[in-house]
Amino acid sequence: MKMKTALTIAGSDCSGGAGIQADLKTMTMNGVYAMSAITALTAQNTTGVSGVCEITPEFLGQQIDAVFEDIRPDAVKIGMVSSSGLISVIADRLKFYKAEKIVVDTVMIATSGARLISGEAVETLKEFLIPIATVVTPNIPEAEVLANMKIVDEDGMLRAAEEIGKNFGCAVLIKGGHSINDANDLLYQNGSIKWFKGKRINNPNTHGTGCTFSSAIASNLAKGYDLETSVQRAKDYISEALGYMLDLGQGSGPMNHAFDLTGEFAE
Repeated sequence: MKMKTALTIAGSDCSGGAGIQADLKTMTMNGVYAMSAITALTAQNTTGVSGVCEITPEFLGQQIDAVFEDIRPDAVKIGMVSSSGLISVIADRLKFYKAEKIVVDTVMIATSGARLISGEAVETLKEFLIPIATVVTPNIPEAEVLANMKIVDEDGMLRAAEEIGKNFGCAVLIKGGHSINDANDLLYQNGSIKWFKGKRINNPNTHGTGCTFSSAIASNLAKGYDLETSVQRAKDYISEALGYMLDLGQGSGPMNHAFDLTGEFAE
């Protein structure tokens, strides 16, 4: 039998809640065959990151080549990429293979406000990777960087989305929160706007939510859903995963990606 496929290009989270591990779980639970190209190994858990070992650009390129030359992905999700060299090779290989349905999770600034990649890497991201994206999924602080403006309300989200979309020629999904609204997300696509309303779930365990959301969008795009439908299905999935109220670890723990897993082998 055949099934749709998706590739995640991101870093590894050894504790399983974010990064490659969250992406693979999400893609599997959303009905596609999941593949990966790893940008970095991290030593991390629910309390923080204690070490990072970055993959070389050459080896990252080899991973992407190996995937595309054998099992072509129907969609690609790109997560945290911390250096210009890695960003450049991703953009080069995706252009070479004429990859379609590219979701770029612009991981630049953590929810805590900590900057995760260098200014040089941000500029490389803006120059080479975002312009080939189908959709980018910044949080509020990241949207402020991409749009070069401060966002303090939903009107600011709207103006930032329009600015990013027009500047980079892609769809933009600005994720709500950050004290601006009650988990409402804004999609800008070809000049049109759509709000995805959500109720904030009182769950302190939110490790990997951005990774999970973008991977679920990519999975649904791979299956042939349009962007609006893919975003709505992804939002419904992540809400259910958070609503399960999984409680693991001593810090901000993971959600239950497999909340809907049933069958003999899940018992």
